[in-house]
Amino acid sequence: MLSAKSTELVRATLPAVGGAIGEITSLFYDKLFAAHPELERDLFNRGNQATGSQQQALAGAVAAFAVMLVENPDQRPDAMLSRIAHKHASLGIVPEQYPIVRQHLFAAIAEVLGEAVTPEVAAAWDEVYWLLANALIALEARLHQEAGTVPGEVFASYEVVERRAETAEVATFLVRPVDGRALPASRPGQYVSVQVTLADGARQIRQYSLSGRPEGALQFSVKRVTDDPAGEVSNHLHDQLTVGDTLLLSHPFGDVTLEGGDCPVLLASAGIGCTPMIGMLAELAATGATRRVISVHADRSEDDHAFRAELEQLTGKLADAEAHIWYESPVGEWPAERTGRADLSRITVPRGTVAYLCGPLPFLRAARAQLLAAGVAPADVHYEVFGPDLWLGSDS
Repeated sequence: MLSAKSTELVRATLPAVGGAIGEITSLFYDKLFAAHPELERDLFNRGNQATGSQQQALAGAVAAFAVMLVENPDQRPDAMLSRIAHKHASLGIVPEQYPIVRQHLFAAIAEVLGEAVTPEVAAAWDEVYWLLANALIALEARLHQEAGTVPGEVFASYEVVERRAETAEVATFLVRPVDGRALPASRPGQYVSVQVTLADGARQIRQYSLSGRPEGALQFSVKRVTDDPAGEVSNHLHDQLTVGDTLLLSHPFGDVTLEGGDCPVLLASAGIGCTPMIGMLAELAATGATRRVISVHADRSEDDHAFRAELEQLTGKLADAEAHIWYESPVGEWPAERTGRADLSRITVPRGTVAYLCGPLPFLRAARAQLLAAGVAPADVHYEVFGPDLWLGSDS
């Protein structure tokens, strides 16, 4: 909780900081990478830096945390903190990096806001920063303790034992530890960080959801990213990684995981967002779940739909399950009412349903709104988004 003096100073300066937060975070990364180029090369996603999405996500998180401290001092944004902590743990972030971030972030704030940043204002925002940083450090320490990992030492060598094509753009990799040790524990919906060495020597890291539960292996699936900028790691994995190769994987992390119980569950995805959902569905089928299960998926076409056959097979194994699929450009005959974008308002959602969503942000926003309109409690709608979470701190 902020001190009373800092609360008033932060409240008074929030409009100025909030109005300039985009400029501040952009300048922060410039300063950080100038002083520590190894962080840009080996830790931060260069593609997200190029598009500005990482800067947007940082700005949103800082602003949301400050607003929470000022407007709701007795509460803590646990969902936001958990999301960030899991990402940090999977990347191998260590506590010693937080003072480095603070140094360059505050240098950016001072440069952008100038004389408005008095010593008293700087001290108040310093308090905000360390409340956020220390909360994350504590959460990350607990995650490492539970996982049996050490901060900064979360990666281990794995061998590719199988590779298969799901679609023309999606490949699935099955991997096992090279030293024969037991697979790490994981929960349906979690992801692993994959680190690869690129042609220029950079060791870039990306997260990929576990997309199934094969015996004696971890399984993750990768969609080739052909946008501008093209996906450095996804294209490297598609073009270079084959059976017998080794790569570095983190311990599984992720806060959007399938909860147990008997309540109805709805799994909704779009595009490659199907990967954590198919992992959850595989778990439900493998454990003989009798709860009501509703799967919803949206894609461009049948040919683009990864795990299409698995969705049908797993749904058929469950006692009380149904699947609803929408295609924007279906091939051949396809129901008109299931052509276009997914419309969850067309589905009967049972009372007490817990929903899990994964896909692009517009899909998440639309699906969440439709589920809330159907009576699903806001606390029972969980989402995963690939890349920087631009929804952090948002209520809609």
